[in-house]
Amino acid sequence: MPDVTYLGLTESALSQAGGLWTAREITQQPAMLRETQALLMARRAEIEAFLQPLLALPTLRVILTGAGTSAFIGQCLAPVLAARLGRRVEAIPTTDLVCAPQLYFEADTPTVLVSFGRSGNSPESQAAVELADRLVKEVHHLVVTCNAEGALAGYAQRSRGLTLQLPEATHDRSFAMTSSFSCMTYAALAVFSGVTVMDARVDAIARATEKMIGDYAGVMQAAAAEGYERVVYLGSHIFQGLAREAGLKLLELTNGALVTMFDSPLGFRHGPKTIVNSRTLIVVFFSNNAYTRSYDLDLLGELRRDGDAARVIAITAQDGVGLARSDELSVQGLETADDAELLFPYIVAPQIFAFFQSLRLGLAPDKPNTSGTVNRVVQGVRIHELS
Repeated sequence: MPDVTYLGLTESALSQAGGLWTAREITQQPAMLRETQALLMARRAEIEAFLQPLLALPTLRVILTGAGTSAFIGQCLAPVLAARLGRRVEAIPTTDLVCAPQLYFEADTPTVLVSFGRSGNSPESQAAVELADRLVKEVHHLVVTCNAEGALAGYAQRSRGLTLQLPEATHDRSFAMTSSFSCMTYAALAVFSGVTVMDARVDAIARATEKMIGDYAGVMQAAAAEGYERVVYLGSHIFQGLAREAGLKLLELTNGALVTMFDSPLGFRHGPKTIVNSRTLIVVFFSNNAYTRSYDLDLLGELRRDGDAARVIAITAQDGVGLARSDELSVQGLETADDAELLFPYIVAPQIFAFFQSLRLGLAPDKPNTSGTVNRVVQGVRIHELS
């Protein structure tokens, strides 16, 4: 029986290298997006019964929260959800809510706290929901988690809320979150945009993501072999959150060996561009919005004129960015899609690049932190009593 392959490597080779779970979880994302949508459709009536009365409140505040990668989900979604809902939607990490709750929670504002958690066991996640219950008079909890046994999973049921338990396979066993990130992001986008609306879109999103993995795994493997010392991810509006997640994946999977940073194309000129040297790779996430895209193109043109970076790569759903074909990662089938739908195919290339960088450095992608000081579920956090 032939050996199964993921990202072009056999299952046995990946097991030996300590990267089987990471490779499998990157590759499974298209299937998991479809499974997540099916799960949401099965619970559509329950979801609508919970959310619709709340979204009818004109003063409703929605807080998207989590720690690390789970916090970046909120940064990817808050601007687009605020525009769609016509309500206050804010991304505030649990790590901020817990250390200064008096600055963030509003006692008299009806609030939906949307908590994202792969495991649902981080101390800050648990503390944030408890503080919300204590400090906000009317608070409702929507928990989006990948772990049915986690502390968050049961919390919403006990406190005027709803738990969305995603498919078990999204409870990533590798160190770095990949399919858990994409599926929690998708779930929140779907429930606030309309589960039925997204049912008509999930196939196109999943196909585009699948094609990105198939078409560009080898390209990302070759890019990892080029030995860049610095990697910069740039994206406008919601893609700035995605750029932050892409940078974190590289930092995590290389155990901090590469210098990484994120910014927006406009913000990059204001000092951060000094990071660029002859060993720098720059990756730009392009918007489908014509106005926003004009700024992406301006920055790309400037980088080409500067000639300081080793390489600039564009990830785009539309043609015409002006780079060589080898430097354009083209998303198929989403040329006219809303930018939020591009989050899913866009993130897989940085995930794959980080995976191959980890292997190049002789690390085990499933557990790249050799010292054991950084863990899959954060440890050592002490939650102080709020007086």
